[in-house]
Amino acid sequence: MTEPEYVIRFENAEIAYENVLLSDINLEIRKGEFAYLIGKTGTGKSSLLRTIYADIPLSKGVAEVCGFNITKIKKRNIAMLRRHLGIVFQDFQLLQDRSVMDNIAFVLRSTGWKNKQAIRERVMRVLEEVDLAEKVDSKIFKLSEGERQRVGIARALANEPEVIIADEPTGNLDPITSEQIINLLMEICEKKGTTILIATHDYIVLKKYPARTIAIEDGKITG
Repeated sequence: MTEPEYVIRFENAEIAYENVLLSDINLEIRKGEFAYLIGKTGTGKSSLLRTIYADIPLSKGVAEVCGFNITKIKKRNIAMLRRHLGIVFQDFQLLQDRSVMDNIAFVLRSTGWKNKQAIRERVMRVLEEVDLAEKVDSKIFKLSEGERQRVGIARALANEPEVIIADEPTGNLDPITSEQIINLLMEICEKKGTTILIATHDYIVLKKYPARTIAIEDGKITG
């Protein structure tokens, strides 16, 4: 029987930032899996996500993400790791006075894309995946919050990542738009085989779109 392929794996790990935030982390997420990360505000959800994309170092234990050992990852390898990851933020983190095209093209150029035509074609492709191609030349500040989050997802898809990490992606959205965003991420997981990890405390969405749920409580992870 073939061993499952994991894209995220923590073993006996600890995350400390001034104080110990999470300890005894043993976590495995398979390639193509869709999972929620839940827990009260301040329990360490964002810290775990930041550790996955090497923004916070491990203080103990070992961890591997997309084939990279992030236990003691060197700075020059962090950019390489992040090419395998797409990150979606609660507050979108988009350039408000720039167009949708500019926001996504910026990510591509920063990861080595140079051909203007190839960049435009790639931007159009990911915008079609999030049903927003007609907004390619619109300024971000003219978009609704739901549309901005779709741009955020398109940006995360730009480099065809193995894993999309979404930190409270529905936190600033109304219930209907929240459901649309979660449904979109589920479709991406199903159609493209992209691993999706969503930190959330939106229990209405969790109930309507059930999936594996990883919980953080009292500095420990279960699930």
